[in-house]
Amino acid sequence: MRIVFAGTPEFARAALERLHASGATIPLVLSQPDRPAGRGLKLQASPVKRFALDHAIPVVQPRSLRLDGKYPEEARAARAALEEARPDLMVVAAYGLILPQWVLALPRLGCFNIHASLLPRWRGAAPIHRAIEAGDRETGITIMQMDAGLDTGDMLLVERLPIAPDDTTATLHDKLAALGARLVVEAIELAACGGLQPLPQPREGVTYAHKIEKAEAAIDWSHPAAAIERRVRAFDPFPGATATLAGENVKVWRSTPAAATTEAEPGTVLSADGGGIVVACGTGALRLTELQRAGGKRLPVADFLRGFPVPAGAVFD
Repeated sequence: MRIVFAGTPEFARAALERLHASGATIPLVLSQPDRPAGRGLKLQASPVKRFALDHAIPVVQPRSLRLDGKYPEEARAARAALEEARPDLMVVAAYGLILPQWVLALPRLGCFNIHASLLPRWRGAAPIHRAIEAGDRETGITIMQMDAGLDTGDMLLVERLPIAPDDTTATLHDKLAALGARLVVEAIELAACGGLQPLPQPREGVTYAHKIEKAEAAIDWSHPAAAIERRVRAFDPFPGATATLAGENVKVWRSTPAAATTEAEPGTVLSADGGGIVVACGTGALRLTELQRAGGKRLPVADFLRGFPVPAGAVFD
């Protein structure tokens, strides 16, 4: 079976690596254009592109696949490359471009998508972040037959995964990437022998995982402590939950709800020592245990306080 792969970040690279290791024939890879990154803002290839080049797999990087869009020449060149690749199937994982109908219809078996949620819950761009933020107890991988809708296609394979109480987006991402890589290989093996049984998604339980915006990073201390703690984990590693104290921005990387009863205004520091900075919230209090000053490193709270003393009674904006 000839498989074209479309993906960009590390989540997708794990699947491409597993497909390559399985012995699949991969005549072509699609990935997003190189982006500026780092202090020098030098152009850097995506993890998927780097893997493909390291294994001598041709890569195309159109800015759009719409033949009538803003970059029609790039779309036409991509179409020519795809037609030359003669794919039986396309596997898509966190690619980042909308696939027009001509792409969906080109492979004999269509396009399989590796989606990091239990569809129809958390369709959209940020299913891992939103599952943690919402306090979901489990998530998983859905291998989906892509159609023209936003993550609306039939489900081919589903496997559940519990969300641990201390999972961050970073840790859950790695678990789901490994699970998705394994599951898509299983789906391809079943497709090769006609063993897949597509199931329509339920009409009930649809939620959307909207893209994470930097503006969401600011902690609102009027929220319950448990909700803030989930958001801290959901926003690790990006964009990082932020708070302002004494005019300085501080990122909060780890926290736990604290057993404290207080009538203090939300954002007020109740205590600060090597065990944590306890801050009043709209409901309950939150113990901050790992923080980072602007330009500094992530530090355990005891080390953080040595360089940034925080007195009881101080107030986070």
